[in-house]
Amino acid sequence: MNLFAKLKKNVADRRAIRELGALDDRTLQDLGLTRSNIRAAVKGASDLI
Repeated sequence: MNLFAKLKKNVADRRAIRELGALDDRTLQDLGLTRSNIRAAVKGASDLI
């Protein structure tokens, strides 16, 4: 992955983290997420527990 692609992915990841963080806890729960695992979910971690 070249530098431009990494930068573009980082910007997209940060935006997704910010947008998910703005959701209320009930909505996050409906998506199967908690506040503590938003970053892992966006970054693609397989273990979210």
